[in-house]
Amino acid sequence: MKKKRIIYAAAFLILLVTEILIGAFVHDSFVRPYLGDVLVVILLYCLIRIIIPEKCRLLPLYLFIFAAGVELLQGLQLADKLGITSQLLRTIIGTVCDVKDIICYAAGCTLLGLYELLIIKIEKKRSINNE
Repeated sequence: MKKKRIIYAAAFLILLVTEILIGAFVHDSFVRPYLGDVLVVILLYCLIRIIIPEKCRLLPLYLFIFAAGVELLQGLQLADKLGITSQLLRTIIGTVCDVKDIICYAAGCTLLGLYELLIIKIEKKRSINNE
């Protein structure tokens, strides 16, 4: 279990640096608006898996619900209602609700769901071989 946590921590750090670099240096019409949103749910998945490396097979679904919920809160102008003026905080919270973002979160969570299925298949194969 410790090995899994280390792997997820390494993946989290790599994705975090990638997201920061995308945010700071990429100003295109695909990577920043779409790939960045796909990667952010994978980043959150890795962060949670550091703490809970196993079980919770529905984590991709829970992450999608969370990400979509945050996106919908952006549509309610949460940053404005809270009186947040810091540009950094407004960027983190978000100020615009976009259906395309929800689709990107769904794509990232679908990839995570496929990963979960692959892990289950590998674990079953290992348990059969160990019998």
